[in-house]
Amino acid sequence: MSDEKSRIVITGFMAAGKSSVATLLAALLDCRMIDLDYIITERERRSVPALINDEGEARFREAERRALSVVLQMNRARVIALGGGAWMMEENRALIHSHDCLTVWLDAPFELCWQRITEGEEARPLARDRETAERLYQERRPIYALARLHISATREKSVEDLAVEIAGAL
Repeated sequence: MSDEKSRIVITGFMAAGKSSVATLLAALLDCRMIDLDYIITERERRSVPALINDEGEARFREAERRALSVVLQMNRARVIALGGGAWMMEENRALIHSHDCLTVWLDAPFELCWQRITEGEEARPLARDRETAERLYQERRPIYALARLHISATREKSVEDLAVEIAGAL
C-alpha cells in the first residue's frame, strides 16, 4: 500500500499532541479521524481514567486492544490517534502492521508533555506524579522509536506545523 493512501496511526507519549495533530491532519487530507481513547470511552461507557482506576491497567489494555482491532477492521478512518500506551503492546503493533498502516511517532520532550499533563483537566492515572511520568516516558521511548515516521514535536512547532509535516512526508 502506498503512503498516499495508507492509514496513518499516530503514537507518542501522553499529552504529546496526538489527538490534536490527528484532527488537523485528517482535515488536511480530507478524511476521517478516530481517537482510540474516544472509541474506548464509548464502548466501555466510561472514561479511560475511570476504567483504569476501577478495573486496572490490564483491563484497560484489553479494552484498548479490542477497540483497535475493531477500528482497523472497519476501515472507516484514515487517521487514528492512539493512546500513549497502545503502541507499547507488541500485539497492537503487529495488528497495526498487518493492516499496512503508516506509523508516526510524535516525539515531544518530556518537559512539554509534563506541562500539558499538569495544566490539563483530564486525569492521568498513569502519570500521578512527575517521577512516575518521567520513568514511563523513558521506558516507552525505545518502543515509540519503532514507528516508521519520527516527527519531532517541539514547543516551537504548532499543531498545524506538525500536521503539515506529516502530510508532506506521505
